[in-house]
Amino acid sequence: MKRQSEQIRAMSDREVLIHLYITQLLLLGIAFIIGLILFDWSSFERLWHIHIPTIVGYGGGSALLVLIVDFLFMRYLPKEWYDDGGVNEKIFQKRSIPHIFLLCLLIAFSEELLFRGVIQTNFGLIAASVIFALLHVRYLAKCFLFIMVMLLSFFLGYIYEITGSLWVTIVSHFLIDFVLAVNIRLDYLQKKRQED
Repeated sequence: MKRQSEQIRAMSDREVLIHLYITQLLLLGIAFIIGLILFDWSSFERLWHIHIPTIVGYGGGSALLVLIVDFLFMRYLPKEWYDDGGVNEKIFQKRSIPHIFLLCLLIAFSEELLFRGVIQTNFGLIAASVIFALLHVRYLAKCFLFIMVMLLSFFLGYIYEITGSLWVTIVSHFLIDFVLAVNIRLDYLQKKRQED
């Protein structure tokens, strides 16, 4: 964890962004390749069922619940429990809001397509949740963060099981990431103003 944190700090903003985009494009590529093997067109099409009240209710509602819990934990638990080695700060603190929007949309789409759409649909909730949590390598050394990402993955997987719509989990994942990323950006701007 310490080594990864040092590597992240040594990277330029551009390098961090390039690594993030490459990672997300790799996830999309993996989802596409595995999807071609495991799905026919009609079963793939069923993943994308659109029912706006379900997407808003379950997607938005589940994101709101996660964000409330997350902000309460951030407020009352020790700060070091949430320290991911500065990765999220490095990714989001200097980005514009539209760029944060696009990054969070890409992350939510690629991760939900692979983990919920491909892996969970074909191998089950447990496999998808464990692989999703393990993908977030930087959390392995932080027990609290690892438990949180594992619980989040199970929660999103459960929401997917209930609704059968990938749009629901994409919307939920996007809203969670976007609100937390904007919070990082706003905290950074506030600190900059206080320093000036």
